[in-house]
Amino acid sequence: MNHTVEKIGGTSMSEYEAVRDNVILKGNNSTDIYNRVFVVSAYGGMTDLLLENKKNGNPGVYGMFANTDSDDEWQKAFEKLRVEMFAMNKTLFGTTDLGEKADAFLTKRLDDAERVLVDLERLCQHGHFELEAHLFTVREMLASLGEAHSAWNMTHLLQRDGINARFIDLSGWQADGAESLDNMIKQSFADADYENELLIATGYTHCDKGLMASFDRGYSEMTFSRIAVLTEAREAIIHKEYHLSSADPRLVGADKVVPIGRTNYDVADQLANLGMEAIHPRAAKGLRQADIPLRVMNTFEPDHAGTLITGDYVSETPRVEIIAGRKRVYAIELFDQDMMGNIEAYDSAILNAITRFKAHVVSKDLNANTITHYVGANLKTVNRIRRVLEQAYPDAEINTRKVAVVSAIGSDMKVPGMLAKTVSALSEVNISILAMHQSIRQVDMQFVIDEDDYDTAVQSLHRCLIEVHNHGDAICAA
Repeated sequence: MNHTVEKIGGTSMSEYEAVRDNVILKGNNSTDIYNRVFVVSAYGGMTDLLLENKKNGNPGVYGMFANTDSDDEWQKAFEKLRVEMFAMNKTLFGTTDLGEKADAFLTKRLDDAERVLVDLERLCQHGHFELEAHLFTVREMLASLGEAHSAWNMTHLLQRDGINARFIDLSGWQADGAESLDNMIKQSFADADYENELLIATGYTHCDKGLMASFDRGYSEMTFSRIAVLTEAREAIIHKEYHLSSADPRLVGADKVVPIGRTNYDVADQLANLGMEAIHPRAAKGLRQADIPLRVMNTFEPDHAGTLITGDYVSETPRVEIIAGRKRVYAIELFDQDMMGNIEAYDSAILNAITRFKAHVVSKDLNANTITHYVGANLKTVNRIRRVLEQAYPDAEINTRKVAVVSAIGSDMKVPGMLAKTVSALSEVNISILAMHQSIRQVDMQFVIDEDDYDTAVQSLHRCLIEVHNHGDAICAA
């Protein structure tokens, strides 16, 4: 097939004219605006209002509905959502006939959703119905509102501007039943005319197993990946508001970071493990298995080739490509003299406790009688895990500590002295290394440090391992 499947992030979606001019009109291979499918996210901040704030955890409509006994709380959150969604419509359409149609579409979806919540709340006042049993469905329903809103708007704005766009609604809003994810996509794209239509699909797909149950906030990337695989796309493209770069420009300076020209899916997985997803790992797996290259592009720099990610790429010269990391990591250390010779049972029990409370393991280390897991979670969750382990191992010594993880990542770092150079870069700025990890695969080196040293560590590693080289416009340029 000659078409591409492209995903537009929420921040970019909020800038319609930039997307139209820099992405849509730029065209596939810069010659044809068609032969493309766009999978769109909700506008920036909308999913936070629908579900919960991704950064600070503050509840949105779902969080209020699931965790409060007061009707007023979730209804106030719903009204705030309404105000923000209609304000976005006003910004995009102004006072026009098309704006009235956009408001009518949005009103229908929001009214239907609110009515469902009211009816469900009333139903669950009866003793035979438990709200807990329906919360996954509620979460899916609310999530779908954001993408349906942005996809409908994008389609009709493009039609207004002379482009033959078609709305592909995967949300299953009035579906009689739920299909599998793949069947839902196949049916929706069965009559696609790629050469003459620009297809705008919702990032949320309604399916029998529930997309959010498996992927939570990564659901739109899974939709994007499966569309690319099932329609046999030539290339998958993600449009973001920034380049995939050698480090966070807010830490090391925008004038010092360098975009990544090429890398591989291994590196993308390492970034995802640190919470800096180029793409959800499960979504990347499908593209990798189908041998579909992934390109990450900056919406606001359309003439830059972006980052091309493939399964087989290895840099010609061993090098560090990215300095990344994660703050707010907790070390959970369990020491027990009886662990010697029985380490597998201990490790399994600790992982079960971590999984039970949905904490994410960033890394771990072990020796004969000690296992330390470094987890991405809040203090409340860590304390819950600790209490479970204290009950299971009353004679063990269990310690927790807040740390940070900083990592040097590259598609090939198999070069003598690389580890020593990295350690030296941290030593130069008087940073003590609490733990260190390097696997045989040699695509990353991780260093556990005090959280207060994180910014300095990233800056020093970037200066010593990346800035000393003249990479030009991109590291490993395509």
